[in-house]
Amino acid sequence: MKLRVQSRINSQIQSFVGKIRNMNTICHEMTNRIQMNKEKTQELKELVMKQTYLSDFFAKYLLTEEEEKALSLDGKNGINDSFFKAFNRLIEVNSNVTEHECRLLNVEFLDLKPILIQSFEHIQTKPELFLKALEDYSYARKSFLVRAFIEILTKGNKSGTSQKPIEQLSTDPIRYVNEMFSWIQSSILNEKEILENLLRGCHKMAETISEQTLSVLSSISEAFCQPLRLRVEQCITREGNCIVLYRLSNLLLYFVDTFNELLPSNSHLFMCCRDLHELCSNMFFSSVSSATQRILANARVPDYDLLPVNSVNQTLLLLRDILESPNYGTLSVNTDKREIYNKIFQHILDPLIQSIQLICSNLDDFLDVSVYMLNCLNSIRSILILYQYTDKKLEMIKAQIEANEDVIVSEQASQVLDKTDMLDLYTKAMAHEINQGQLSKIVGMEPGRVKDSITQFNQFLLNTDIYNCNQLAKISSTRILNSIQKRTNEHILAAYKIIYSKICDPSNGYPVIEQIKSSEEVESILCKNEGTKA
Repeated sequence: MKLRVQSRINSQIQSFVGKIRNMNTICHEMTNRIQMNKEKTQELKELVMKQTYLSDFFAKYLLTEEEEKALSLDGKNGINDSFFKAFNRLIEVNSNVTEHECRLLNVEFLDLKPILIQSFEHIQTKPELFLKALEDYSYARKSFLVRAFIEILTKGNKSGTSQKPIEQLSTDPIRYVNEMFSWIQSSILNEKEILENLLRGCHKMAETISEQTLSVLSSISEAFCQPLRLRVEQCITREGNCIVLYRLSNLLLYFVDTFNELLPSNSHLFMCCRDLHELCSNMFFSSVSSATQRILANARVPDYDLLPVNSVNQTLLLLRDILESPNYGTLSVNTDKREIYNKIFQHILDPLIQSIQLICSNLDDFLDVSVYMLNCLNSIRSILILYQYTDKKLEMIKAQIEANEDVIVSEQASQVLDKTDMLDLYTKAMAHEINQGQLSKIVGMEPGRVKDSITQFNQFLLNTDIYNCNQLAKISSTRILNSIQKRTNEHILAAYKIIYSKICDPSNGYPVIEQIKSSEEVESILCKNEGTKA
């Protein structure tokens, strides 16, 4: 009994398993059919897309058989409505082809196909068509370059060099402006090379091809003007450091010269760069004038040592920093650099010298005035002598130094002659004439007095520093001090020669004075003392 029941259950189970297997087989078959249908559907979609693409392509770039037949004018059918419809269609196709070719030009690394070069070669005999083709070419390249410029500014270089966006350098005006202009310069050189290759087959227009090339480059480069001007003007107007403005001005002048060689003088980019340089130059001179006035506003009377006050040193430091700024290879023409330097001196040195003279007016002793002026002028000269194109200013400084030296030399020589009692002798000897009789008979020129004066002068020759002005020790320049000493000795020697010649002249009635030294001996002693001090 149990065996039959188990047998029946087993039979039912086997029947159920068979049904499941059949169902599984059916499911696999259905899955395979669905997959096949999906693949066929995808293939159908691709075919439909290709058909749509080809239909659109043929509709844009091909004529139908009926349109070609209407344009053929085989003799059976003359010019009719079908001809004009087909002709208008032909114009539309030509426009579509031109637009497509222009889009091919709108790439960074342009691959000039031989057919494009041949096209320009064949249309060179049609000037209007040739110019229109160049216009379309420049428009396409202009559109690309302005997008590329904005991308390099905001996104950086995508060519694998991992260059950061130029906008990230906006806090460093010099690098920021230099990077923008360098990229533009490189792009223009690249466009020039592409254009020359494009037109290399246009031999019939060899006379005008150079002019056409410049015209196209001018049109293409115009795309940079607006974004470039906006950013550079922002850099200039928000910059308050006159040294940075000077470096920016030099940098812009360099690119003015560079673009002048690449582009015609009436191109928008060249004029934009020139305008930016003028703006920066004006801002620089305005800023440097303000900085100079701000420094000199704190000028004060010098200390006891009569050395240049702090305001003078700060102004000269500003001048040195400006003159030492790099010029980026520009200012190659001497007249340009000389003109710029003259303007800088006009805005810095002229106010400085006026300030020094104003301070000197508050000094009581005229020797203090001369010494302070000499110390300040020497500091100015020590800066200017390091740079080119400062010769005129150095000549002016030299003249002022000599004028102030004259004051000290005159006072020093007069003091020596006065202290040695030789000044009165010199004055009367100079004024003596033969018709006045013997000099020894004139009051104040008696032999005894002359002998005493000569004795005092000989004492001076033993120590020539004994009657030096106190201010001489405050002169900071050894060169100026030696010059003053030399010129003082020349004045003293000239006065002594006049006195000596009068005393030795027998007609003046002087007896022989044993202690009197010859002019040559005095000159030798003075020169020896000069050498010892030097």
